[in-house]
Amino acid sequence: MITGELKNKIDGLWDVFAAGGLVNPLEVIEQITYLMFIRDLDDVDIKREKESAMLALPYKSIFADEVKIGERTIDGQQLKWSVFRDFPAGRMYTVMQEWVFPFIKSLHSDKNSAYSKYMDDAIFKLPTPLLLSKVVDSLDEIYEIMNKTQSSDVRGDVYEYLLNKIATAGRNGQFRTPRHIIRMMVEMVDPKANDVICDPACGTSGFLVSAAEYLKETKKEEIFFDKDKKDHYMNSMFNGFDMDRTMLRIGAMNMMTHGIDNPFIEYRDSLSDQNTDHDKYSLILANPPFKGSLDADAVSGDLLKVCKTKKTELLFLALFLRMMKVGGRCACIVPDGVLFGSSKAHKDIRKQIVEENRLEAVISMPSGVFKPYAGVSTAILIFTRTDHGGTDNVWFYDMTADGFSLDDKRTPINDNDIPDIIKRYKNLEAEVDRKRTDKSFMVPKKDIEGNDYDLSINKYKEIEYIPVEYPPTSEIMANIRELEKEIGKEMDELEKLLNL
Repeated sequence: MITGELKNKIDGLWDVFAAGGLVNPLEVIEQITYLMFIRDLDDVDIKREKESAMLALPYKSIFADEVKIGERTIDGQQLKWSVFRDFPAGRMYTVMQEWVFPFIKSLHSDKNSAYSKYMDDAIFKLPTPLLLSKVVDSLDEIYEIMNKTQSSDVRGDVYEYLLNKIATAGRNGQFRTPRHIIRMMVEMVDPKANDVICDPACGTSGFLVSAAEYLKETKKEEIFFDKDKKDHYMNSMFNGFDMDRTMLRIGAMNMMTHGIDNPFIEYRDSLSDQNTDHDKYSLILANPPFKGSLDADAVSGDLLKVCKTKKTELLFLALFLRMMKVGGRCACIVPDGVLFGSSKAHKDIRKQIVEENRLEAVISMPSGVFKPYAGVSTAILIFTRTDHGGTDNVWFYDMTADGFSLDDKRTPINDNDIPDIIKRYKNLEAEVDRKRTDKSFMVPKKDIEGNDYDLSINKYKEIEYIPVEYPPTSEIMANIRELEKEIGKEMDELEKLLNL
């Protein structure tokens, strides 16, 4: 969540667009995203130049030398945000329209790349030089505040706030997953340098970006000092699908600004027959849509064999099992109904995960985690595809705090279970002897089997009742009489004062 000055600046930027004649929220967000990307290119280029200098590695700026735009050849430096932002409004508009936009559209040499696919139809829609000048100034102010903000998640928060302004956002059950929840899930599954990672409902690529950042932090030498692993990281590790081209465009730009040259981001209905992926990925990270329109006739037949339902949250679980290779891991968010639903489809998919694969953890999250955009209660499931069972004990954790208040404001607080969840998950051997009255505990598979594969924590958690002793009734009555006497005396005193 963003509040205060940053929120006001973004609202002000929105008003600038409205005053300039752009009122369609989708178009406004697209234009803001393009401009943020253009600014980020400059920032990232400077950062990489400095990093290369520190490591004594060769680096050639994308703005170096001369750049060919159509039939013209121009000085690449003029395409940098830090340069053209100081031009007069008229010249800046010409540079943006005739040079910068064509430059970013042709930036990726691979015409089949995610970036190229979703930038081909990008259009610069700001109608006047004055509007562009005001927008550039507003964005500079927003970036200045973002750079001062301590939160590493501020970019994601800005995207979240922008996306909330789209009236259709959430129509298909889409809402942004808080980045601290994504980060927790990524740390728990601990991506490896050779993983092939997929989010079949990727949106703006939040899970993929977080996994990339985690790998960069924890396995930097292993990946970046090995030619093959670096090539895998840049070109084939990250895969994402979505049915919203705007989200895909934002996702592709988001990945590129985080240093991933060529992620496989594709327009695809993951639940349909057009998704032919089987046994392909070693890690799936996802928060699939929980509701929305679903064309039952378009749903892949092999998913319906596993789970005959129109509920997308159940079909996605079946899909994850199909898309993962044997030994592949999955961390996904599901609505609470998946855990205890009594329909045959609910029971079938839970049984398949528990009996035929290895369910490792169920983390119950409080309903306020997705506020103010949704108040649904959710849980995180972590499981491994084995095709031969392997579930012995399932680890349950009752998360009650995530470091933010659970109301619509979501202000930071001290209570935060996330560090404890990560620490305990990485040492499950120590959890075996924990009591079911604790925040976390193990449940044997036979207990889950005996409860129709119900995975709701309340089915297994025990509440410890502490007896409270009260004084005898006669003593309570005597205390009440004494209080009445005191009240009577005070009333007498008050009456005397009033008579004066």
